[in-house]
Amino acid sequence: MHASLESQGYIVATAADAHTALDMVRRHTADLVVLDLGLPDMDGLDVVSQIRDGGENLPIIILSSRENESAKVKAFDLGADDYVTKPFGIDELLARIRTAQRHRLQQEGERPLFHAGDLSVDLVRRIVTVRGSEVKLSPREYEVLRLMVAHAGKVLTHRFMLGKCGAATPTYNICVSIFVPCARRSRQTPSGLPYPHRNRRRLSSPRAGQ
Repeated sequence: MHASLESQGYIVATAADAHTALDMVRRHTADLVVLDLGLPDMDGLDVVSQIRDGGENLPIIILSSRENESAKVKAFDLGADDYVTKPFGIDELLARIRTAQRHRLQQEGERPLFHAGDLSVDLVRRIVTVRGSEVKLSPREYEVLRLMVAHAGKVLTHRFMLGKCGAATPTYNICVSIFVPCARRSRQTPSGLPYPHRNRRRLSSPRAGQ
């Protein structure tokens, strides 16, 4: 599953236990949670409850071999967005992920499709096109572009962009510092997208993370 999701352009971070997963959610390093109920240190439904009690509204998709209706009802009542019964096909999971993302965008008032000049970004299918031709971006480059789309017309500092993209790591620092000006020089992003603030190019607070 990890490889299949990455092949679709997703940045995938895995957690071997509930406490690690909850820590990742608290650090805002995830946009969506795919949660297996069979965890070694805590019932998966308790994880759902703790995520929602913490005020997080990111989509949660449950994976479980529990087919009884009462388990599904409890999961939904606790705040799960979807419930996938094992075994399942990867195409089905991808479709459910796209649906969960679409619903979240609608709840937050964002448009699933962004258009500005020659640029089009499908925020659900993660497809970027310029003048009708698809532009291939790495997962991290896409995350930077998605952040720019979400704040179109605004000035963004490098620190803000690094924080929102997950973590202030050298990899993201390079991605923000190089991808944005290169995209502008190649005219792959129109003037409606924000410039990083020119006076905030340096970042001196590297942190561990994805």
